[in-house]
Amino acid sequence: MKPYIGIVHKDPDSAYGISFPDAPGCFSAADEMDDVFPMAEEALSLWTEGMVEEGHTIPPTRGLSKISKDPEWQESLAESVFLIALPVLRRSAQRRSDTPQPE
Repeated sequence: MKPYIGIVHKDPDSAYGISFPDAPGCFSAADEMDDVFPMAEEALSLWTEGMVEEGHTIPPTRGLSKISKDPEWQESLAESVFLIALPVLRRSAQRRSDTPQPE
């Protein structure tokens, strides 16, 4: 399975913003470049957990070549500072929310 592509943006005097073309509604921000990966991982994990809990289908991931041809993301890619790739969570991790939690 292809990884999730994260598009990282940075405006002057602002935090780094991270968006995921294949994870609608999933985004994050980080004040420092070194924090981009952990913040992106956390956002993607929470997004996946929420999708599973709400019974939504998680859309398949696309390769960078397909995302770069998607008119919805062409401008974001052109203006990005850099891109990151994060692995797709395994099904067991996606179902973790189904496991009863001790109180």
